[in-house]
Amino acid sequence: MIRFILRRVLGFIPVFLIIATLVFFLIRLAPGGPFMEGERHVPPEVLEQIRESYNLNAPLPQQYAMYMWDLVRGDLGPSMQQPSRTVSQWIVLRAPVSVELGFYSLIVALIIGLSAGIIASLRPNTLTDYIPMSIAMAGICMPTFVMGPLLVLIFALKFQWLPVSGWDAPAEKILPSITLGTVYAAYIARLARGGMFEVLAQDFIRTARAKGLSETRVVLRHALRGGLQPVISFLGPAAAGLLTGSFVVEKIFIIPGLGKQFVDAAFNRDYTMLMGAVLFYAVLILIFNLIVDVAQAWLDPRVRYD
Repeated sequence: MIRFILRRVLGFIPVFLIIATLVFFLIRLAPGGPFMEGERHVPPEVLEQIRESYNLNAPLPQQYAMYMWDLVRGDLGPSMQQPSRTVSQWIVLRAPVSVELGFYSLIVALIIGLSAGIIASLRPNTLTDYIPMSIAMAGICMPTFVMGPLLVLIFALKFQWLPVSGWDAPAEKILPSITLGTVYAAYIARLARGGMFEVLAQDFIRTARAKGLSETRVVLRHALRGGLQPVISFLGPAAAGLLTGSFVVEKIFIIPGLGKQFVDAAFNRDYTMLMGAVLFYAVLILIFNLIVDVAQAWLDPRVRYD
């Protein structure tokens, strides 16, 4: 298992460098820049000095080499549009909010998705199966930018049960978490239903039932470990989707997270902030994928030798 984990960790290094390289050049291929004449009432000579201080006048290969050298040393540089803090300081300030939102959303997705999928698999081709899977399909078809305003309209504006925006009080975290988690709950429900349905048809499940074990013991003790394999495989991409999906949700509910910071940096063409946010999300996603790989290898030892 240690060799398995080391191989995965070493494989992440070139992936991270490739991501950093692609993002660096793609950002600079976009039209415009962080400091452009005509956008701000600043004399041209002052703009030239600002560009010089951020090494934007250097040739692109030289800018890339300097940035990668700073990155290797752990220096993400200052924010170009909000220089009161460095990029690292902004990430430390904003990232915990986004991670907290993603964690709550994942809990919502797992609770709703696993419950619906397991219940549907126990009684296939009945109303107990059709109703949860129909709701899951509706959840898949409804994106977060539709679900969020809809929940706000119903629960915040019409019934006034929950606040519209913010992230301080516990009640303010309910609607954003449900908005972000519902879509992935639908995927988890369908995956759990398919995985459990396949496992429940195996011979060892029939043997367990023949021995007189209760249905609860059969499901929890014998079927879950194999039936949830598709769900565990999906958790890596789901975690990535929850993090990147928080961009829209944070903007809708005015949550002071890194996603909102990323969107603002994109509008302002803040190169260093964009790079730092993308690389932070890349590291988180690689860590989530590593956790999923280890969990799969623990549940199914054959994965370690593939």
